[in-house]
Amino acid sequence: MDLSTAQLSVWLGSFFWPFTRIGAMLTAMPLFGSRLLPVRIRLVIAVGLTVVLIPVIPPVPALDPLSPDGVMTMAQQLLIGFAMGFTLQLVLDAVSLGGQAMAMGMGLGFASMVDPQNGVQVPVLSQFLLIMATLLFLSLNGHLVALQILADSFRVLPIGPHGVSAASVQAVIRWSSQMWVGAVLIALPVMVSIMMVNIGFGVMMRAAPQLNIFAVGFPVTMLVGFALIMVTLPTISDNIRQLFMQSFDVSRALLAAGGR
Repeated sequence: MDLSTAQLSVWLGSFFWPFTRIGAMLTAMPLFGSRLLPVRIRLVIAVGLTVVLIPVIPPVPALDPLSPDGVMTMAQQLLIGFAMGFTLQLVLDAVSLGGQAMAMGMGLGFASMVDPQNGVQVPVLSQFLLIMATLLFLSLNGHLVALQILADSFRVLPIGPHGVSAASVQAVIRWSSQMWVGAVLIALPVMVSIMMVNIGFGVMMRAAPQLNIFAVGFPVTMLVGFALIMVTLPTISDNIRQLFMQSFDVSRALLAAGGR
C-alpha cells in the first residue's frame, strides 16, 4: 500500500497532538511529575495513555506542525496540559509552605532534607506532610480523577489553534492565591498555639530575668509543637483533602471557561 505524505501527516498528527497535551499534564502534575519517576517511564505512560484515548476523543484535525496553525495548536496543547497539572501541583506547594511555617515556629527550620518531588531543600516536617498529602491523593483516587478530567478535556476543548481563553488563565491565577490560604489553614492551629507559648515564656522572662529562657523554651516549644501536630493531624488531612477537591473543580472550571 502506497502512503502519501498527506496521509502520513494525518496519521502522525492524530497521535502527536493528544500526546503533547497528555505529556504536558503528566510533567506538571503530582506523582507523575516527580523527579523520582524517570523520564523514560513518564514517556511510556504518556504514550500508553495516548493510545488508549485516541479511539474515544474527537477527530484530530490534519495540521502541519510547522505551519502557523500547527505552532498555535502545539502551544495550546502544552498550555492546557500544564494548566491542569499545575492546579494539582499547587496543593502540594501549599502543604509544603504550611509545613515550613510550622517548622519555623517550632525551631525545626534548620532540619531540612531534599524534597524528591521538586528537588529542593525543605524542612523535615514539610516532607512528612508532603508524603501524607501524596498518600491522600492516591487514597482519593486523585490520579484517576485527573485522568478523567484529561479525557474530558479533549471533548470540551478539541485539538485546534484555539483553546485556552483569558477566563481560563484568570481562573488559574485566582487558584494560585489559594496556595497561601491553604498553607495558612494547615499551619494556623500550630502557629497560634506556639505563639501563645512564646508569649508565656516572655512573661516568665520578665518575671524572672535570671531564668535561662532559651535553654528551657526551645525543647518545650518543640515538644508542644509535636503534640499539637499529633492532635491536629485529622484537621490537616481534611484541609488537604478539601484542597485536592477544589483543585479538581478548578480544572473543570478551566475547561468550561475555555470551551465558551
